[in-house]
Amino acid sequence: MPLEQQGMFFALFLGMYLTIVLGNLPIILLIRLDSFLHIPMYFFLSHLAFTDVFLSSVTIPKMLMDMHTEYKPIPYAGCISQMYFFIFLADLDSFLITSMAYDRYVAICHPLCYTTIMREKLCALLVAISGILSCVSSLSHTLLLTQLSFCAANTVPHFFCDLGAMLKLSCSDIFLNELIMFTVGVVVITLPFIYILVSYGYIGATILKVPSTKGICKALSTCGSHLSVVSLYYGAIFGQYLFPTWSNFIDKDIIVALMYTVVTPMLNPVIYSLRNGDMKEALGKLFSRAMLISQSHHLFSKSETHFG
Repeated sequence: MPLEQQGMFFALFLGMYLTIVLGNLPIILLIRLDSFLHIPMYFFLSHLAFTDVFLSSVTIPKMLMDMHTEYKPIPYAGCISQMYFFIFLADLDSFLITSMAYDRYVAICHPLCYTTIMREKLCALLVAISGILSCVSSLSHTLLLTQLSFCAANTVPHFFCDLGAMLKLSCSDIFLNELIMFTVGVVVITLPFIYILVSYGYIGATILKVPSTKGICKALSTCGSHLSVVSLYYGAIFGQYLFPTWSNFIDKDIIVALMYTVVTPMLNPVIYSLRNGDMKEALGKLFSRAMLISQSHHLFSKSETHFG
């Protein structure tokens, strides 16, 4: 790659990575500081933002380092570790998005029972189960990969240690790996996606029964941000690992991987900030509080008496 293009891509991805970090961390901070946001939907959103930051941090910093060197080494143990954390965090994203769909389903379809069903313990349990399932998924892929032999090429044709790219380099029989990839893909990607579709089917049917236009708009606004995130995430990831033999062009694999490791985590904060009135209000209160503290400090400094 020419130096001019390399510099341009470095600046582009550095800017995107900083946007991901500086876009998601304020969401976590806002949800922590504003008691009005201490509800299940924002509890899941804070964990999603946290996961997005780490998902991008697993791949992008190494990619930025590689752009400055012609030889791009990564130790075998480092490659396995990168793959483990990438799969773990990507799967955790899927389960968290599904938990948010369940929260929206209960809020709209069973509003009177919402506070009874969506208790703090249930929310914590859903996050814990999501973490356990993601860990099992990631471990199954990682342990099976360590049993393979790589006796020929040792160059991964990808910007990180992607599972599909690693399997293509192996000279061992990868039938079991592909079988587990398909099976786990059904559990981690397909089943949550089907559940989300069914949930929004019920949500849509409930919204149609609402007599007032105002009520319909309010129900749609609570789901709009989540639906946008669902479309971005599953639109990029669906089929990438579920049907690895369909991905014959590595350029397509890289583009799809960039979508759900860089673009989606970068756009999630924008979606929730622009389409969510509660987040805007919380941000406004935080700025107002900061301005008030700053003005108070300025007035206090002016009123100080200095003795000689």
